[in-house]
Amino acid sequence: MATEIVIETQDRPGVIAAIGELFGEARVNIRAAAAFTHEGRGFLHFVVDDPDRALATLKQNGWKVIESREVLSVSVDDRPGELGRYARRLADAGISITTLYTGSAHAGDQEIIVAVDDVTAARRL
Repeated sequence: MATEIVIETQDRPGVIAAIGELFGEARVNIRAAAAFTHEGRGFLHFVVDDPDRALATLKQNGWKVIESREVLSVSVDDRPGELGRYARRLADAGISITTLYTGSAHAGDQEIIVAVDDVTAARRL
């Protein structure tokens, strides 16, 4: 199960390097990531392959985890409009996308990773 972990920290140089190194030492693979800053604070989103190990490592090293949740990895055709079609199916079912990542592309398919407000309902689509 892919899991998104959201960390809040101060906006300062080296934060992403420190977490990347920490995950490397703990043998946690990062599948997708995003980072944002706002008013001196940093918000780091990581989709990892071993959430239990990642969470334990972060907490043991004093990082502030503000959220951890399951995300969906979906394969769509790698062509224009596919993200819109998938997002429309979710929207028509009343499901909101709260975080979106693009993943890797392979043999005509594009991986997208989404955090949604109703994972159970989104899985049925």
